[in-house]
This record gives sequence, C-alpha cells and structure tokens, in this order.
Amino acid sequence: NYKTIDVLSDPDIRNGIKEYSEWPTIPQLYIDGDFIGGCDVIEQLSKTGDLGKLIGEEEALSVPTIVITDSAAESIREVCLQHPDLNVHLNITDDWVHEFNLAPNSGQVIVVENNGIELLLNRSTAKKTDGLRIDMEVTPEGSVFSITNPNAPPMVSQMSVHELKRLQESGDTFYLFDVREQSERDIAVIAGSRLLSEENVKFIDTLDRNSIMIFQCHTGVRSQSAAEYFRDQGFTRVYNLSGGIDAWSVEIDVEVARY
Repeated sequence: NYKTIDVLSDPDIRNGIKEYSEWPTIPQLYIDGDFIGGCDVIEQLSKTGDLGKLIGEEEALSVPTIVITDSAAESIREVCLQHPDLNVHLNITDDWVHEFNLAPNSGQVIVVENNGIELLLNRSTAKKTDGLRIDMEVTPEGSVFSITNPNAPPMVSQMSVHELKRLQESGDTFYLFDVREQSERDIAVIAGSRLLSEENVKFIDTLDRNSIMIFQCHTGVRSQSAAEYFRDQGFTRVYNLSGGIDAWSVEIDVEVARY
C-alpha cells in the first residue's frame, strides 16, 4: 500500500523533506520510520548486501567461479608485490564496465581465489561474474587485460543505412524508432520510423524480446544510448543506425533533407 507524491512539483514538500531529515538531496529512504539515507547510500547498501538485511530479505549468494590465466595472474601478482597492504577488487558497473582497483578489505565483500590470486567482489558484482575469464591481450600500446564475461548482455550492433534499406525491401518484420525531437522529424524523417514517445516506449514493452529493433537519430550518437538502454531490458536483436538520418540522406535518399 503506497501513495505517490510528485515532490518536484511542490517546493514546500520538497524543502520540508530535506529539513525533516537534515539531508540535502532526494530521493530518501525510510524504513520503519527511520531515515536510512539518499540515493548514493542506498546504492552502496545494495552492493554490500546490507539493504537486504534492513528490509528482511537478505539474499544468499554463492561464490562465483572465475578463471584467471597464467599471464593475467602474473600481471596481477606483480602489481600486488608493489602494494602488499592492499587487496585486488573487481567492480562491474551497471553498464558492464569491468574495473580493477587496489584498496583495503572492507570486510563486506565476497572473496574469489583462482591461480593463486584473490579477487574481492561486492555483492552486486558477484552476481555478474560466474564463468568470467581474465586473460591478457597484446596491443600496439602494450599488454592489457582481456575479460570475457558470459553474463554481460550482447553488444549493440551497428546497422548501416544500406543494410536498413535492404531490410525494408525484404519484407521482414522490424521496428525503427526515432529518438530525435518532433521538431527534427518535421525537417526530415525516414519512412516507417516511429517517434520514441512515451506511448511507443509502452509499445516496446509489449514486443517479443527477440524482435528486431533499430534506433536512429541525427548522426547515431543519441540512438546508441537508447539502443543500449533497451538491450539492458532484455531485448536481444537491438541495432543502432550508424550515421543516423544524415547518412540516410547522403547515401540512400537525397530527397530527405539534411540539417
């Protein structure tokens, strides 16, 4: 049972919340009448597992399996010898960036050992690492870590305007979403595209997760972010139109205005 209140539309309520908690930002979380903290605090509690304890839903978590190759283990070991008082932490961000850092053991971590190396993971990261493989790769700039994670969502594929044209001519079912503003669509539009409006976001939620979805904008930057968002919602055939409608105007249909 809950009631939703838009605090952004009422400055008195918004300021009152901050004064009551003596906390400068919103949102804020209270549990059983006790103030817990703001967004950053809640995210940290979630990563350590303490949030589950507070709400009585602590989740049991098994230790994931991680493979560290000999070459990767040797590189990690060399760094550790220079900082014997610190531990190696692996963090996977919400957008699946893998980050290594050296820091003390906070005590609220999961420890994974492989090939003589101990990796410390927070709970959020541990859920994403089972089957992860850490190796080394030689590049022109030198050796770098190469990480293969079977849990990561598939990358957003780039689709050229010529591939989109062929798809249109094939008769196959696909959905082309335009993430630009309506004012931009008034200037130029690809036939068959749909504005990524609130209504169409709801429509996307009704689609099969294997549907072909292509996102386009002016040059392909904004649409990349949109495509990544829907990929993270579980859609498996998500594409970004490389070059956007500008490339379409130049390479496919010169009648579509450039701006």
